[in-house]
Amino acid sequence: MVLHFKKSPHCSSVRSKAVRLSFIACAVSATLGACSITPGMELSRSMRSETTAQSDADRHEATSVRVIEIDARAVASQAQSDADRSLHIVDELSGTPSTYTVGPADVLQVTVWDHPELAAAQGQLETTSPRPADAPQGFVVDQNGDMQFPYVGRVRVAGLDTAAIQLRLTTKLREYFQDPQVTVRVASYRSKQVLIDGEVHAPGAQQVNDVPMTLTEAIGRAGGFTPAADQGRILLVRDGRSYVLNIPDMVQRGKSPSNIMLRRGDVLRVTSRDQSGIFVMGEVARPITAIPKQDGTLSLADALSQAGSFNPSTSNPQQLYVVRGAQGHHPEVFHLNARSPVSMVIASRFHLQPDDIVYVDATDLVRVNRVLNLLLPAIDAGLTAAIATK
Repeated sequence: MVLHFKKSPHCSSVRSKAVRLSFIACAVSATLGACSITPGMELSRSMRSETTAQSDADRHEATSVRVIEIDARAVASQAQSDADRSLHIVDELSGTPSTYTVGPADVLQVTVWDHPELAAAQGQLETTSPRPADAPQGFVVDQNGDMQFPYVGRVRVAGLDTAAIQLRLTTKLREYFQDPQVTVRVASYRSKQVLIDGEVHAPGAQQVNDVPMTLTEAIGRAGGFTPAADQGRILLVRDGRSYVLNIPDMVQRGKSPSNIMLRRGDVLRVTSRDQSGIFVMGEVARPITAIPKQDGTLSLADALSQAGSFNPSTSNPQQLYVVRGAQGHHPEVFHLNARSPVSMVIASRFHLQPDDIVYVDATDLVRVNRVLNLLLPAIDAGLTAAIATK
Protein backbone atom coordinates (compact mmCIF):
# COMPACT_ATOMS: atom_id res chain seq x y z
CA MET A 1 0.00 0.00 0.00
CA VAL A 2 1.40 3.33 -1.03
CA LEU A 3 0.58 6.45 1.02
CA HIS A 4 0.33 9.80 -0.73
CA PHE A 5 0.90 13.00 1.29
CA LYS A 6 -0.48 16.29 0.05
CA LYS A 7 1.65 19.42 0.67
CA SER A 8 -0.09 21.90 2.95
CA PRO A 9 -0.38 25.49 1.66
CA HIS A 10 0.34 26.69 5.17
CA CYS A 11 3.67 24.88 5.21
CA SER A 12 4.60 26.38 1.86
CA SER A 13 3.85 29.88 3.13
CA VAL A 14 5.90 29.35 6.26
CA ARG A 15 8.81 28.06 4.21
CA SER A 16 8.72 31.08 1.86
CA LYS A 17 8.70 33.48 4.79
CA ALA A 18 11.62 31.65 6.34
CA VAL A 19 13.57 31.87 3.10
CA ARG A 20 12.79 35.58 2.81
CA LEU A 21 13.91 36.26 6.37
CA SER A 22 17.05 34.26 5.70
CA PHE A 23 17.86 36.46 2.68
CA ILE A 24 17.20 39.63 4.62
CA ALA A 25 19.37 38.45 7.49
CA CYS A 26 22.21 37.71 5.08
CA ALA A 27 21.79 41.15 3.48
CA VAL A 28 21.84 42.90 6.83
CA SER A 29 24.92 40.95 7.88
CA ALA A 30 26.70 41.77 4.65
CA THR A 31 25.72 45.43 4.91
CA LEU A 32 26.95 45.77 8.47
CA GLY A 33 30.17 44.03 7.56
CA ALA A 34 30.65 46.40 4.62
CA CYS A 35 29.75 49.56 6.48
CA SER A 36 33.08 51.09 5.58
CA ILE A 37 32.16 51.16 1.90
CA THR A 38 28.70 52.63 2.22
CA PRO A 39 28.11 56.06 0.65
CA GLY A 40 29.53 58.96 2.61
CA MET A 41 32.66 61.02 3.27
CA GLU A 42 34.23 59.29 6.24
CA LEU A 43 37.71 60.76 5.81
CA SER A 44 40.86 60.15 7.79
CA ARG A 45 44.27 61.75 7.98
CA SER A 46 45.76 58.97 5.87
CA MET A 47 43.24 59.41 3.07
CA ARG A 48 44.81 58.88 -0.35
CA SER A 49 43.50 58.83 -3.89
CA GLU A 50 45.24 56.65 -6.46
CA THR A 51 45.42 57.35 -10.16
CA THR A 52 44.46 54.52 -12.52
CA ALA A 53 47.14 53.33 -14.94
CA GLN A 54 46.14 53.85 -18.56
CA SER A 55 48.89 51.64 -20.03
CA ASP A 56 51.45 49.08 -18.89
CA ALA A 57 54.13 51.76 -18.97
CA ASP A 58 52.22 54.07 -16.61
CA ARG A 59 52.98 53.89 -12.92
CA HIS A 60 50.43 54.07 -10.14
CA GLU A 61 50.86 57.27 -8.20
CA ALA A 62 49.28 58.19 -4.88
CA THR A 63 48.41 61.82 -4.29
CA SER A 64 47.92 62.59 -0.63
CA VAL A 65 45.25 65.10 0.32
CA ARG A 66 45.84 67.01 3.53
CA VAL A 67 43.10 66.82 6.13
CA ILE A 68 43.49 69.76 8.49
CA GLU A 69 41.66 70.03 11.78
CA ILE A 70 39.80 73.32 12.18
CA ASP A 71 40.93 74.61 15.55
CA ALA A 72 42.15 77.86 17.06
CA ARG A 73 45.58 77.38 15.52
CA ALA A 74 44.17 76.86 12.01
CA VAL A 75 41.92 79.91 12.36
CA ALA A 76 44.84 82.08 13.49
CA SER A 77 47.01 80.80 10.65
CA GLN A 78 44.31 81.58 8.10
CA ALA A 79 43.81 85.09 9.50
CA GLN A 80 47.55 85.81 9.38
CA SER A 81 47.81 84.53 5.80
CA ASP A 82 44.90 86.70 4.69
CA ALA A 83 46.41 89.75 6.39
CA ASP A 84 49.83 89.23 4.79
CA ARG A 85 48.31 88.80 1.34
CA SER A 86 46.07 91.86 1.67
CA LEU A 87 48.83 94.12 2.96
CA HIS A 88 51.22 92.98 0.23
CA ILE A 89 48.71 93.89 -2.48
CA VAL A 90 48.01 97.29 -0.92
CA ASP A 91 51.73 98.09 -0.65
CA GLU A 92 52.34 97.03 -4.25
CA LEU A 93 49.52 99.12 -5.72
CA SER A 94 49.73 102.18 -3.48
CA GLY A 95 51.27 105.38 -4.77
CA THR A 96 51.25 109.15 -4.49
CA PRO A 97 49.15 111.37 -6.78
CA SER A 98 51.07 112.90 -9.65
CA THR A 99 50.42 115.85 -11.95
CA TYR A 100 48.52 114.99 -15.12
CA THR A 101 50.71 114.74 -18.19
CA VAL A 102 49.36 115.32 -21.68
CA GLY A 103 49.10 112.47 -24.17
CA PRO A 104 47.88 111.80 -27.73
CA ALA A 105 44.24 112.75 -28.42
CA ASP A 106 44.11 115.29 -25.58
CA VAL A 107 42.78 118.72 -26.51
CA LEU A 108 44.60 121.81 -25.24
CA GLN A 109 43.27 125.32 -24.95
CA VAL A 110 46.03 127.90 -25.37
CA THR A 111 45.44 131.61 -24.74
CA VAL A 112 48.00 134.28 -25.64
CA TRP A 113 46.86 137.47 -23.99
CA ASP A 114 46.57 140.65 -26.07
CA HIS A 115 46.77 138.57 -29.26
CA PRO A 116 43.19 137.58 -30.12
CA GLU A 117 44.20 136.69 -33.69
CA LEU A 118 45.80 133.50 -32.36
CA ALA A 119 42.50 132.31 -30.94
CA ALA A 120 41.16 131.63 -34.44
CA ALA A 121 43.62 128.73 -34.76
CA GLN A 122 41.72 126.83 -32.09
CA GLY A 123 38.70 126.42 -34.37
CA GLN A 124 35.18 127.77 -34.41
CA LEU A 125 32.98 127.48 -31.34
CA GLU A 126 30.22 124.90 -31.87
CA THR A 127 26.77 126.47 -32.04
CA THR A 128 24.96 123.12 -31.80
CA SER A 129 25.26 120.48 -29.14
CA PRO A 130 28.41 118.49 -29.94
CA ARG A 131 28.45 114.72 -29.96
CA PRO A 132 30.29 113.02 -27.05
CA ALA A 133 33.04 111.73 -29.35
CA ASP A 134 33.68 115.11 -30.96
CA ALA A 135 36.76 117.04 -29.90
CA PRO A 136 36.02 120.43 -28.31
CA GLN A 137 37.52 123.71 -29.48
CA GLY A 138 41.29 123.69 -29.05
CA PHE A 139 44.56 122.16 -30.22
CA VAL A 140 44.48 118.36 -30.54
CA VAL A 141 47.64 116.47 -29.66
CA ASP A 142 48.43 114.09 -32.53
CA GLN A 143 49.50 110.45 -32.25
CA ASN A 144 53.16 111.47 -32.24
CA GLY A 145 52.61 113.64 -29.18
CA ASP A 146 52.97 116.95 -31.04
CA MET A 147 50.79 120.04 -31.22
CA GLN A 148 50.65 122.54 -34.09
CA PHE A 149 50.63 126.18 -32.95
CA PRO A 150 50.80 129.43 -34.99
CA TYR A 151 54.26 130.91 -35.52
CA VAL A 152 55.85 128.17 -33.42
CA GLY A 153 54.96 125.20 -35.62
CA ARG A 154 55.11 121.67 -34.20
CA VAL A 155 55.76 121.45 -30.49
CA ARG A 156 56.34 118.20 -28.58
CA VAL A 157 53.94 118.21 -25.63
CA ALA A 158 53.39 114.52 -24.83
CA GLY A 159 54.53 113.62 -21.35
CA LEU A 160 54.49 117.24 -20.15
CA ASP A 161 52.12 118.90 -17.71
CA THR A 162 50.39 122.19 -18.51
CA ALA A 163 53.01 124.24 -16.67
CA ALA A 164 55.84 122.76 -18.76
CA ILE A 165 53.88 123.26 -22.00
CA GLN A 166 53.17 126.87 -21.05
CA LEU A 167 56.88 127.52 -20.43
CA ARG A 168 57.85 125.89 -23.74
CA LEU A 169 55.34 127.95 -25.76
CA THR A 170 56.32 131.15 -23.97
CA THR A 171 59.99 130.59 -24.81
CA LYS A 172 59.27 130.00 -28.51
CA LEU A 173 56.81 132.89 -28.83
CA ARG A 174 59.41 135.34 -27.49
CA GLU A 175 61.00 135.17 -30.92
CA TYR A 176 57.88 136.84 -32.38
CA PHE A 177 56.25 138.76 -29.50
CA GLN A 178 57.56 140.87 -26.68
CA ASP A 179 56.98 139.32 -23.28
CA PRO A 180 54.06 137.05 -24.31
CA GLN A 181 51.61 135.99 -21.60
CA VAL A 182 50.51 132.40 -22.24
CA THR A 183 47.90 130.28 -20.45
CA VAL A 184 47.51 126.55 -21.16
CA ARG A 185 44.75 124.25 -19.91
CA VAL A 186 43.46 120.84 -20.94
CA ALA A 187 40.08 121.28 -22.63
CA SER A 188 39.40 117.55 -23.00
CA TYR A 189 41.06 114.55 -21.37
CA ARG A 190 41.05 111.73 -23.93
CA SER A 191 44.45 110.03 -23.85
CA LYS A 192 44.08 107.93 -20.69
CA GLN A 193 41.18 105.88 -19.41
CA VAL A 194 40.32 102.97 -17.17
CA LEU A 195 37.50 100.47 -17.62
CA ILE A 196 35.14 99.85 -14.70
CA ASP A 197 32.85 96.85 -15.07
CA GLY A 198 30.59 94.65 -13.00
CA GLU A 199 28.36 95.57 -10.09
CA VAL A 200 28.45 99.36 -10.30
CA HIS A 201 25.60 101.65 -11.28
CA ALA A 202 27.34 103.17 -14.32
CA PRO A 203 29.87 100.70 -15.79
CA GLY A 204 32.06 101.82 -18.65
CA ALA A 205 35.24 103.69 -19.49
CA GLN A 206 36.28 106.57 -17.24
CA GLN A 207 38.72 109.22 -18.42
CA VAL A 208 41.75 109.94 -16.27
CA ASN A 209 42.00 113.68 -15.70
CA ASP A 210 43.73 116.11 -13.38
CA VAL A 211 41.88 114.59 -10.40
CA PRO A 212 43.95 111.53 -9.34
CA MET A 213 42.20 108.30 -10.35
CA THR A 214 42.27 106.42 -7.06
CA LEU A 215 40.30 103.27 -6.33
CA THR A 216 37.60 105.20 -4.47
CA GLU A 217 37.48 107.92 -7.15
CA ALA A 218 36.95 105.32 -9.88
CA ILE A 219 34.12 103.59 -8.02
CA GLY A 220 32.54 106.94 -7.21
CA ARG A 221 32.58 108.02 -10.87
CA ALA A 222 30.93 104.71 -11.80
CA GLY A 223 28.02 105.49 -9.50
CA GLY A 224 29.05 103.36 -6.54
CA PHE A 225 28.35 99.73 -5.74
CA THR A 226 25.07 97.97 -6.48
CA PRO A 227 23.42 95.91 -3.70
CA ALA A 228 24.71 92.72 -5.36
CA ALA A 229 28.36 93.86 -5.30
CA ASP A 230 30.97 91.83 -3.46
CA GLN A 231 33.04 94.60 -1.93
CA GLY A 232 35.56 92.08 -0.65
CA ARG A 233 36.39 90.73 -4.10
CA ILE A 234 37.25 93.50 -6.58
CA LEU A 235 39.48 92.40 -9.46
CA LEU A 236 42.11 94.77 -10.83
CA VAL A 237 43.79 93.69 -14.07
CA ARG A 238 47.05 95.48 -14.84
CA ASP A 239 49.78 94.50 -17.30
CA GLY A 240 48.49 90.93 -17.55
CA ARG A 241 48.27 90.41 -13.78
CA SER A 242 45.16 90.16 -11.62
CA TYR A 243 44.87 91.53 -8.09
CA VAL A 244 42.03 90.82 -5.67
CA LEU A 245 41.16 93.91 -3.62
CA ASN A 246 39.15 93.79 -0.40
CA ILE A 247 37.97 97.28 0.54
CA PRO A 248 36.36 96.45 3.93
CA ASP A 249 39.47 94.53 4.95
CA MET A 250 41.71 97.48 3.97
CA VAL A 251 39.67 99.87 6.10
CA GLN A 252 39.70 97.45 9.02
CA ARG A 253 43.48 97.22 8.85
CA GLY A 254 43.91 100.98 8.70
CA LYS A 255 44.75 101.15 4.98
CA SER A 256 42.94 103.73 2.88
CA PRO A 257 41.62 102.53 -0.52
CA SER A 258 42.40 106.05 -1.77
CA ASN A 259 46.10 105.16 -1.67
CA ILE A 260 45.65 102.71 -4.54
CA MET A 261 46.31 104.61 -7.77
CA LEU A 262 44.86 103.40 -11.07
CA ARG A 263 46.78 103.74 -14.29
CA ARG A 264 46.01 104.05 -17.97
CA GLY A 265 44.65 100.75 -19.32
CA ASP A 266 43.63 99.29 -15.95
CA VAL A 267 40.49 97.16 -15.83
CA LEU A 268 38.52 97.21 -12.60
CA ARG A 269 35.78 94.60 -12.18
CA VAL A 270 33.44 94.52 -9.20
CA THR A 271 32.26 90.93 -8.93
CA SER A 272 28.80 89.86 -7.87
CA ARG A 273 28.24 88.07 -4.59
CA ASP A 274 26.56 85.30 -6.59
CA GLN A 275 29.93 84.59 -8.23
CA SER A 276 31.57 84.03 -4.84
CA GLY A 277 29.16 81.37 -3.61
CA ILE A 278 29.98 78.43 -1.33
CA PHE A 279 28.34 75.06 -1.90
CA VAL A 280 26.71 73.57 1.20
CA MET A 281 25.62 69.95 0.76
CA GLY A 282 25.14 66.71 2.58
CA GLU A 283 23.00 66.28 5.68
CA VAL A 284 21.72 69.83 6.08
CA ALA A 285 18.16 71.10 6.17
CA ARG A 286 18.38 72.49 2.63
CA PRO A 287 21.51 72.16 0.46
CA ILE A 288 22.20 75.56 -1.10
CA THR A 289 24.82 77.86 -2.54
CA ALA A 290 25.59 80.21 0.34
CA ILE A 291 26.11 83.86 -0.64
CA PRO A 292 28.69 86.09 1.12
CA LYS A 293 27.76 89.30 2.87
CA GLN A 294 28.24 92.67 1.19
CA ASP A 295 31.71 92.98 2.74
CA GLY A 296 32.65 89.69 1.06
CA THR A 297 32.95 87.62 4.24
CA LEU A 298 31.23 84.31 4.95
CA SER A 299 32.17 82.11 7.87
CA LEU A 300 31.52 78.41 8.19
CA ALA A 301 28.82 79.15 10.77
CA ASP A 302 27.17 81.64 8.37
CA ALA A 303 27.08 79.04 5.58
CA LEU A 304 25.49 76.43 7.85
CA SER A 305 22.95 79.00 9.02
CA GLN A 306 21.92 79.80 5.43
CA ALA A 307 21.48 76.06 4.84
CA GLY A 308 19.18 75.70 7.85
CA SER A 309 21.83 74.07 10.05
CA PHE A 310 22.30 70.30 10.44
CA ASN A 311 19.55 67.83 9.63
CA PRO A 312 18.67 66.58 13.14
CA SER A 313 17.52 63.16 11.87
CA THR A 314 20.36 62.17 9.57
CA SER A 315 23.44 64.36 10.16
CA ASN A 316 26.61 63.49 12.01
CA PRO A 317 28.00 66.84 13.24
CA GLN A 318 31.27 65.13 14.13
CA GLN A 319 31.95 64.76 10.40
CA LEU A 320 31.83 68.33 9.06
CA TYR A 321 34.21 68.98 6.17
CA VAL A 322 35.31 71.93 4.04
CA VAL A 323 36.86 71.05 0.68
CA ARG A 324 39.00 73.82 -0.79
CA GLY A 325 40.69 74.00 -4.18
CA ALA A 326 38.90 70.94 -5.55
CA GLN A 327 39.64 72.07 -9.12
CA GLY A 328 43.29 72.87 -8.43
CA HIS A 329 46.43 70.79 -8.16
CA HIS A 330 46.67 70.98 -4.37
CA PRO A 331 43.22 70.51 -2.82
CA GLU A 332 42.80 70.74 0.94
CA VAL A 333 40.21 69.22 3.25
CA PHE A 334 39.38 70.81 6.59
CA HIS A 335 37.59 68.83 9.32
CA LEU A 336 35.59 70.08 12.29
CA ASN A 337 33.90 68.09 15.04
CA ALA A 338 30.85 70.33 15.46
CA ARG A 339 29.10 68.33 18.15
CA SER A 340 30.12 70.65 20.98
CA PRO A 341 28.91 74.28 21.19
CA VAL A 342 32.51 75.45 21.53
CA SER A 343 33.20 74.23 18.00
CA MET A 344 30.64 76.65 16.61
CA VAL A 345 32.67 79.52 18.05
CA ILE A 346 35.57 78.32 15.94
CA ALA A 347 33.23 77.86 12.95
CA SER A 348 32.16 81.51 13.23
CA ARG A 349 35.83 82.56 12.90
CA PHE A 350 36.76 80.21 10.07
CA HIS A 351 36.26 82.21 6.87
CA LEU A 352 35.32 80.43 3.67
CA GLN A 353 36.58 81.21 0.19
CA PRO A 354 34.69 81.27 -3.13
CA ASP A 355 33.89 77.79 -4.50
CA ASP A 356 34.54 76.07 -1.16
CA ILE A 357 32.45 72.95 -0.55
CA VAL A 358 30.92 72.42 2.88
CA TYR A 359 29.83 68.81 3.43
CA VAL A 360 28.01 67.30 6.42
CA ASP A 361 28.21 63.50 6.55
CA ALA A 362 25.43 61.15 7.65
CA THR A 363 25.42 58.84 10.67
CA ASP A 364 26.42 55.19 10.23
CA LEU A 365 22.86 54.04 10.91
CA VAL A 366 21.47 56.32 8.19
CA ARG A 367 24.06 55.07 5.72
CA VAL A 368 23.19 51.44 6.48
CA ASN A 369 19.49 52.18 6.19
CA ARG A 370 19.99 53.73 2.77
CA VAL A 371 21.88 50.67 1.53
CA LEU A 372 19.11 48.40 2.82
CA ASN A 373 16.53 50.51 1.00
CA LEU A 374 18.48 49.85 -2.18
CA LEU A 375 18.81 46.09 -1.55
CA LEU A 376 15.35 45.17 -0.27
CA PRO A 377 13.42 45.85 -3.50
CA ALA A 378 15.81 43.57 -5.39
CA ILE A 379 15.51 40.85 -2.70
CA ASP A 380 11.70 41.05 -2.74
CA ALA A 381 11.64 40.83 -6.51
CA GLY A 382 13.93 37.78 -6.51
CA LEU A 383 11.93 35.96 -3.83
CA THR A 384 8.67 36.71 -5.59
CA ALA A 385 10.03 35.30 -8.83
CA ALA A 386 11.39 32.21 -7.04
CA ILE A 387 8.06 31.48 -5.32
CA ALA A 388 6.13 32.05 -8.53
CA THR A 389 8.15 29.40 -10.36
CA LYS A 390 7.44 26.73 -7.73
